[in-house]
Amino acid sequence: MLSAACNEILEENPRDKLPEEEAYKTLGDVYLNAVASLYTYVGGYNDSQGLQGTGRGIYDLNTFTTDEAIMPTRGGDWYDGGFWQGLFLHKWGTNNDAIQATWEYLYKMVNLCNKSLEKIDLFAETHSDAELPVYRAEVRAMRAMYYYYLMDLFGRVPLILSSSTPMKDVVQKERKEIFDFVVNELQTVVPLLAAERSNQPGDYYGRLTRPVAYFLLAKLALNAEVYTDNNWTDNLHPDGKSIYFEVDGKKLNAWQATSAYCNMITAMGYRLEPQYQSNFAVYNESSEENIFTIPMNKTMYTNQMQYLFRSRHYNHAKAYGLGGENGSSATIEVLNTFGYGTDNSDPRFDICYFAGIVHDLKGNVIKLDNGSALEYFPWKVLLDVSNTPYEKTAGARMKKYEVDLTATKDGKLMENDIVLFRYADVLLMKSEAEVRNNENGDTELNEVRSRVGSPARKATLENLLAERQLELAWEGWRRQDLIRFGKFTRAYSSRPQLPGEENGYTTVFPIPEKVIRMNLQLLQNSGY
Repeated sequence: MLSAACNEILEENPRDKLPEEEAYKTLGDVYLNAVASLYTYVGGYNDSQGLQGTGRGIYDLNTFTTDEAIMPTRGGDWYDGGFWQGLFLHKWGTNNDAIQATWEYLYKMVNLCNKSLEKIDLFAETHSDAELPVYRAEVRAMRAMYYYYLMDLFGRVPLILSSSTPMKDVVQKERKEIFDFVVNELQTVVPLLAAERSNQPGDYYGRLTRPVAYFLLAKLALNAEVYTDNNWTDNLHPDGKSIYFEVDGKKLNAWQATSAYCNMITAMGYRLEPQYQSNFAVYNESSEENIFTIPMNKTMYTNQMQYLFRSRHYNHAKAYGLGGENGSSATIEVLNTFGYGTDNSDPRFDICYFAGIVHDLKGNVIKLDNGSALEYFPWKVLLDVSNTPYEKTAGARMKKYEVDLTATKDGKLMENDIVLFRYADVLLMKSEAEVRNNENGDTELNEVRSRVGSPARKATLENLLAERQLELAWEGWRRQDLIRFGKFTRAYSSRPQLPGEENGYTTVFPIPEKVIRMNLQLLQNSGY
């Protein structure tokens, strides 16, 4: 649609196993081909596909552009034409293949949702089944979710509500207009969505249900100052206290609306798991905390989870009978936030990261090829560790998900469902919203901290940003959080601030150049 490759994507037909006239004969056909088929794309197998699990997509753009994670160049490994260094340094340019592929994935999903809505409407012309409005609501909620990601990543984007919109009629909308559309869509359809848990097996497993929509609405309200700012490079920003939502007939400011949607999720029975690790265990479908996940099953689905695979040292992974690429690591900033190496280290560090001498699951020390112990050196991490004694061992590595020894494809096809949204984030959102509204958010913050045995803290914005790093490490939220807190463009270890970056232009990615060449009406984001 919006590039040459996008044109091909828009012709993609996920229901190509049946002729079109056969695919929508019954209500069951409509559900399978217009609703259920959309969920095959929430996870992914290839780069830049899916919301998480694959490389060079939404997750990497939200993680390796921040102070949370770094992919050091290790000699001949992980330079990749400067791709990873470019993400970390915010030098991604307008011809970045991963940014373009992410744009195309998101618009592919928008287009498939539009096609589904058209098929549901066509069927409704001759059928009056009560399920049809419900199916339509679910697809509209999915489309709104993909526009949420487009708005978050790119700011000013085209709003396309038909699968047959001609290229000449594609119009770019201001970010606030996209924001208003997403909020209105979710608020409109949420009463029709099932009030079921999406993360647990059953008819609604992996689907966009009411609590998932409430979570998205809470995120939208929490980030409203960012999302309603059409000129993000003028150093002027809206005030959340003056941005209003109508929630259950009440006029609430952005922070009050955030709290209201968080309270709705709490009222639906979500709670913190007693053990933090339970949310990321093999067979974690029983979690009372996880809200929205990507279902994983190595025989039923092809969704991949690459993040553990690409972080572990080769010998580390081999000790589990799996594969590894010896790449991604924690930054110096992460070590400082967790208090690593001090008497006050947060308990979650050892859950989320491998550091020091590494053992296999039987407690045996894992060895390097020369017979010495494999030891990760967290403090030695740099953007380029080539030709140093720590070329292969610098950096604390990702640990968060339990090892699935039955995983296939080097461990990338595993049984741990990938966690997208969970209740701990709900509590932290509510705490932050209360603080921003000059109220006391201590209760929610310390409910999260007490679960892992961390001492109580005062809910301040500084403490909440730190807590989001501690609690949500490796979960793909860091870029959004840093932007909301005004910290994304600052300099930090191994990353100087770019010239002119203080105006915030890198808080959105550029519209891919190939997309603009296909539609000269589209304006490039400021600064690119």
